[in-house]
Amino acid sequence: MTPSPSSKDRALRPGLSLAHRLDGPERAPLLVLGPSLGTTLEVWDPQLEALAASWRVLRYDLPGHGGSAPATEATLDLLADAVLDLVGELTGEERFAIGGISLGGAVAATVAARVPGRVTHLVLCCSSARFGEPGPWLERAEAVRRDGMKPLADVLPGRWFASCQARDVPEGGDARAGGPGGGVPGTGDPGGDRTASAVSGDVARVLRMPYGTDAGSYAACCEAIAGYDLTGGLGAITAPTLVVAGADDPATPVGHAVALATGIAGALLAVVPEAAHLANVEQAATVTAAIVRHLGGDAAARGTRTRRQVLGDAHVDRAAAATTDFTRDFQDLITRYAWDEIWNRPGLDRRVRSCVTLTALVAGGHLEELAMHVRAALRNGLTPEEIKEVLLQTAIYCGVPAANAAFAVAQRTLAETG
Repeated sequence: MTPSPSSKDRALRPGLSLAHRLDGPERAPLLVLGPSLGTTLEVWDPQLEALAASWRVLRYDLPGHGGSAPATEATLDLLADAVLDLVGELTGEERFAIGGISLGGAVAATVAARVPGRVTHLVLCCSSARFGEPGPWLERAEAVRRDGMKPLADVLPGRWFASCQARDVPEGGDARAGGPGGGVPGTGDPGGDRTASAVSGDVARVLRMPYGTDAGSYAACCEAIAGYDLTGGLGAITAPTLVVAGADDPATPVGHAVALATGIAGALLAVVPEAAHLANVEQAATVTAAIVRHLGGDAAARGTRTRRQVLGDAHVDRAAAATTDFTRDFQDLITRYAWDEIWNRPGLDRRVRSCVTLTALVAGGHLEELAMHVRAALRNGLTPEEIKEVLLQTAIYCGVPAANAAFAVAQRTLAETG
């Protein structure tokens, strides 16, 4: 992955602004991701590498969370307006995929229902069309304004993570209480010993997030949740939808996910075992795989998209036009296995894969493909100087004659590309 980060705080509505970050290839399709209440955009870190390999990922902070400015009031409509403005101002993209966790999922669903023609895919993680009765959320807002964030943050571990649950949780969590669970070391909670054995680095980082959240903004978001009910509007959503639920989530029990999946035509439901409200952090590999499958479609579609991003539309169009009945199965093979199964693996970013590919082509003497992959390396973010360094390395390990021929091809290709 070659991230192109942009972190800004831009006023989008009076009293409402969203900090954000962009990662992934500039030419890739846009994916917008929203966080859960009390967390920051970094809550999506476990999925970022895999998603930003094929998508331009725009993450944002809720008001008063992370880098966003505080807000005295918020509604789901205002949050949806802010996200749409962010997309327009930063990228100008007309169509995009969108997803979110909990409140971020409610924002995503609101956008998808409001502008269904613009949303290509929808991902709702541990979210709901209606987060229970308004009263408890209004009481939570009042308590946070009165007492600050610490009393609530101290009891969030068991609500967010099954591994931190100190006792069984009754289904249908109450917004008035943070939920069960002891403190966690490093989060500001003195009662940390009780759950220390269950805490991973990712979990501990997430559990520190609410302590830095602006109390008034958190309360405003609670009031936004209190006024949210999209139950009657789910039918307006037309994007292919994935609904993810944590099997042990006390905040949005599985029944909320079932209601979403039932109300949105064609939606897929994935229930993640041994996960509570932040399933994407607690069971990161499972949730990441489900999202990648949903966003990518089948292997051939994912591979074709990656092949176009790396080699360019013109090359892929020429290859498609030249395909015959005799070569069709081979083209399908390389599209699915080379360009999806290998190029889309999260273990290496595209810059590194280009370096490996250039070296392998020189070592194998496949100069007929070298020019194509020199252009691909530039597209993947390598500079001419870096390409030169790769070829110098091949002179030592692949032989001087092979490197000499490769330099000639690369020099000609670089001159042609300007």
